[in-house]
Amino acid sequence: GLGGSLRVAHTWPCSPRNLLDMDTFSKSDPVVVLFVQGSGTSEWKEFGRTEVIDNTLNPDFVRKFVLDYYFEEKQNLRFDVTVFAAQDFLGQAFVALGEVIGAQRGRLERPLTGVPGKRCGTILLLAEELSNCRDIVTMQLCANKLDKKDFFGKSDPFLVFYRSNEDGTFTICHKTEVVKNTLNPVWQPFTIPVRALCNGDYDRTVKIDVYDWDRDGSHDFIGEFATSYRELSRAQSQFTVYEVLNPRKKCKKKKYVNSGTVTLLSFSVESEFTFVDYIRGGTQLNFTVAIDFTASNGLPSQPTSLHYASPYQLSAYALALKAVGEIIQDYDSDKLFPAYGFGAKVPPDGKISHQFPLNNNAENPSCAGIEGVLESYLQSLRTVQLYGPTNFAPVINQVAGTAAQVTDGSQYHVLLIITDGVISDMLQTKEAIVTASALPMSIIIVGVGPAEFEAMEELDGDEVRLSSRGRFAERDIVQFVPFRDYVDDSGNQVLSMARLAKDVLAEIPEQLLSYMKTRDIKPRRADPE
Repeated sequence: GLGGSLRVAHTWPCSPRNLLDMDTFSKSDPVVVLFVQGSGTSEWKEFGRTEVIDNTLNPDFVRKFVLDYYFEEKQNLRFDVTVFAAQDFLGQAFVALGEVIGAQRGRLERPLTGVPGKRCGTILLLAEELSNCRDIVTMQLCANKLDKKDFFGKSDPFLVFYRSNEDGTFTICHKTEVVKNTLNPVWQPFTIPVRALCNGDYDRTVKIDVYDWDRDGSHDFIGEFATSYRELSRAQSQFTVYEVLNPRKKCKKKKYVNSGTVTLLSFSVESEFTFVDYIRGGTQLNFTVAIDFTASNGLPSQPTSLHYASPYQLSAYALALKAVGEIIQDYDSDKLFPAYGFGAKVPPDGKISHQFPLNNNAENPSCAGIEGVLESYLQSLRTVQLYGPTNFAPVINQVAGTAAQVTDGSQYHVLLIITDGVISDMLQTKEAIVTASALPMSIIIVGVGPAEFEAMEELDGDEVRLSSRGRFAERDIVQFVPFRDYVDDSGNQVLSMARLAKDVLAEIPEQLLSYMKTRDIKPRRADPE
């Protein structure tokens, strides 16, 4: 297998296994070359190559490839394994970055192919996220016996924190509140990212000035002290007391001791988790599709219909489904997607349904892969009668019911609704979304056709938080885009669908994180190697 690493701004080490032996007198001397494909193009560009490992058929490469990772894009990668110097081709593997991230523990093994009639071995890819110091610190300080600066009362002290820069200058990074009329203030606890405090360098100087607040802004300097993140962090086990010194006073007065002391009462560190942390910890994305079968779409057999698929081109519905589904499926281990239709009269009795399974199996509405969803969708177009009205609430409530069964962070649901327009059950839909906003789920709405989509913009909630009967949505969980904004004049369908997927999926990681954060759910640790 090939070992490779991805860093997400990701690494891959890669490890090929059981490579073809191309050297007559010894084992092969393999090297792995990574190619990346631009979004919406078929062109491959070399991104980098590993070191050469002499004389082995089972190399473990050390050099890592560092890539920027975007959940909302299909990032296609190609790994070519060749023999150094001779340039003999030992095989290749194609993979999407999302597949490696979504694989268990970020480890993916793929067969190498490309040498006719030969088994080329496998390549093992590992992905890990580069930590960019995501910790957040909470600390609380108090002071004792500070110098008295005000003529009539005591001082009104506050603290100013500075981070030191590479060039020896200081940048302000935090100010505490002012505590009025005391020489023994206790400031409120505050939080600050470690990056802001020391730029991730634990030994860098952190300077803290103590001031007496004055109404006119000419705050009086009481004194200063210096520390570092590493020193501050020791306060997790003990109080740390700092002397506040005023250099000018120290020079003038022989008997000067200090201008008071500051005590660090508490110091705690929390990590800010990322989307990748949760996926690596085993969180599964469950993808459900709901397609609009209302009569306003036009008869599917007519070229003017939004559901019309010519032999040469998929319908807007099918294009939107593929664009979004092909990215999400990398994060769903069983690749089984429940798929529903709404707004049609369904056989055998012609009842109107707003959540009929596209595969006609009420017991198990799941389709195998995005291709399975497409097949069932095309099959339904031939068997149901397009009708109305356009009701979203039933299918939203259906997915919400499933999401409510597992709320421990191991499952997260994404519902894709593709519709041609004007919604009939707006009040019920708003109520359903407000309820769903407390659950592990997100909703993507793609509007196809020429209709005005004002109602969808309201559901999107980017401008004004969605509410229903006085209840506000706990989180913003809806993302809406009109399909027509992505129809490329040049006719480059691949590129326009990549743009559509990018825009509708971009908010999903943040929405997942907001759910986990409000529920205080931490990612499970990936099993040790």
